[in-house]
Amino acid sequence: MGQLQLRAEVHGERLLQARELFFEQGDHPDGLVDPLILRSWERCRRFGVGDPHLTDVTSTMDRVALKTEQERNRFLLTQSRPIMEHVFEQIRESGSMVILADANGLLLETVGDPDFVSRADRVSLMAGASWDENLRGTNAIGTALAEESPVTVLGAEHFLQHNGFLTCCASPIYGPDGRLVGVLDISGSYRSLQRHTLGLVRLSSALVEKRLFEAFHARDILVCFHSRPDYLGSPKEGIAAVSPDGRVLAMNSSGTEILGIRQVDAVRRDFSIVFESNLSALIDRLRHSHQGIQELCVNGKLIHVQLRGQLPTPSVHGGRGDERALPPRPARRADASAAPAITLDTLNTGDARLQAAIDRTRRMLGRDIPILIQGESGAGKEIFAKAFHNSGPRRDQPFVALNCASIPETLIESELFGYQGGAFTGARKEGAPGKIQQANGGTLFLDEIGDMPLNLQARLLRVLQERCVTPLGSTKTIQVDIALVCATHRKLREEVARGSFREDLYYRLNGMSVTLPALRERSDIRALVSRLALAEVPDPTLAVRFSEGALKAIEGYAWPGNIRQLHNAIRVAIALLDEGEQLITEQHLPEELFEAPLAAAPAAASGVEPMRATEPLASGTSLDEIGRQAAMRALEAAGGNISSAARQLGISRNTLYRKLGKM
Repeated sequence: MGQLQLRAEVHGERLLQARELFFEQGDHPDGLVDPLILRSWERCRRFGVGDPHLTDVTSTMDRVALKTEQERNRFLLTQSRPIMEHVFEQIRESGSMVILADANGLLLETVGDPDFVSRADRVSLMAGASWDENLRGTNAIGTALAEESPVTVLGAEHFLQHNGFLTCCASPIYGPDGRLVGVLDISGSYRSLQRHTLGLVRLSSALVEKRLFEAFHARDILVCFHSRPDYLGSPKEGIAAVSPDGRVLAMNSSGTEILGIRQVDAVRRDFSIVFESNLSALIDRLRHSHQGIQELCVNGKLIHVQLRGQLPTPSVHGGRGDERALPPRPARRADASAAPAITLDTLNTGDARLQAAIDRTRRMLGRDIPILIQGESGAGKEIFAKAFHNSGPRRDQPFVALNCASIPETLIESELFGYQGGAFTGARKEGAPGKIQQANGGTLFLDEIGDMPLNLQARLLRVLQERCVTPLGSTKTIQVDIALVCATHRKLREEVARGSFREDLYYRLNGMSVTLPALRERSDIRALVSRLALAEVPDPTLAVRFSEGALKAIEGYAWPGNIRQLHNAIRVAIALLDEGEQLITEQHLPEELFEAPLAAAPAAASGVEPMRATEPLASGTSLDEIGRQAAMRALEAAGGNISSAARQLGISRNTLYRKLGKM
């Protein structure tokens, strides 16, 4: 039995005792349940939440009401969707779902594995349902809102008994003004608990907060800082929004924590008071800085500072007209818009199939021919589309992307075609341009085009034929000039045969098609790993390295989430490094990389004698037993040293513990 499973069973037994004491006997189950969960149970009892043995019958919103709430939370949804999509690719086929809720616990949007989603629907874990604690009892979303902190709720920790099949991890999302605006959650089956889920949720909610802050203050000066220069651009960096006259408009929670101050001590105060430095002088120094980073001493703490956002011109600060602009910031930032643009020439890292796709696509530059990019989810289709855009004559014009699979069917039409003010309930008075209009002069990228609703395909075809768009609620047509790039993981010919995709639209989109290889099929994984790691830590003096064991583990894994999953694994591995540590080993990588049956591995550099793989095994030996015996032999060869044994096997310490626990 694995250690994680063993702990889950022990936890379940303690919970049964706790529930009996609390719900049946009315006693206080001290020591049997997490204090946070117990506080929630007590609140639920005070709220008068229904009998936990009965089924919850709380209704969900209708589609019109839900659409109104989604429009009300449009800013949150827009900034969260790319993160939700990214997270789901990491947990795809794990029997889980990703959920975004507003500050009242209303589920705004979900994306998940179909089998689990159908089970979740039975308990109204769906968009339009409220999971406020006083309605649904103890649950990760509602309890995270009540506690204003990240929460994990396991199985029977849920107040309502019929929710006991769930394991949920949730983390609050705070807006640019520091107010609680929503919750990000990963929910799955109780049996599918993963050790790092809560960490993934916390990191993802931090990324959403960063996107919200930067988008809201896009017209302001962004002062980005951290005690470690390699953390600049990461979710851990502090950010202060500053007006051109030097007044601090807002500061994120990481910023106040780094500086050791309160929000009230920073906001609406002069930059010179908060940062103990002159803003004009700092800007001038940064303009002449090769790295674009300056050191400041604030409250006796040394911090490294970068400026981004809407920076004043040199003349505003008395500079000369020929002064250099600020150097580009590191590419580690989540929305690396200011990083050097990737092109078809820079995209190649040595794989022959990718090079062939690049060569074919390069011939289409400047031609009015639609591009269709095919490949598995996470294979880099959007990056490829951006590289195509950046390589052609439209490079200085907008690149506008829309994921047809991540937006509810009710919103795709308004997102794509735009709408006139008052076109529907909740619409902005001034209306809004759609993605097609926003892309005028540039490139429109429609990701997962195979998931576009059939009724909208006819409208899109008309736009492509007539080169004009009519917003919802309007009779006025707007002329547009766009280059079109589409992508899908589906086989559109088969979708056409099934009647779920229009044949005429298929031939209109399929001007030239390329297929990107899956990550497991590529021969340039090591070069790709180096590039992704460099994007996270762009400073060459702080660049991370990978052990040979880690690289072999990465090369040997199937990567069902492809490049997106690999990138996430690298980011997490870098985040797990201790201060001053630069070598990524097997223990920093996700455990799923080592789930295959154990085999003999070369001796580690530590000089441990390699394990002999020739020792006979009894017939009918199970895979678990094979793994346990291999782990025991490695541990014996290493003289009982867990770390050495794990290195010998090419697995993490945690995985070795689990193998040893399968008795």
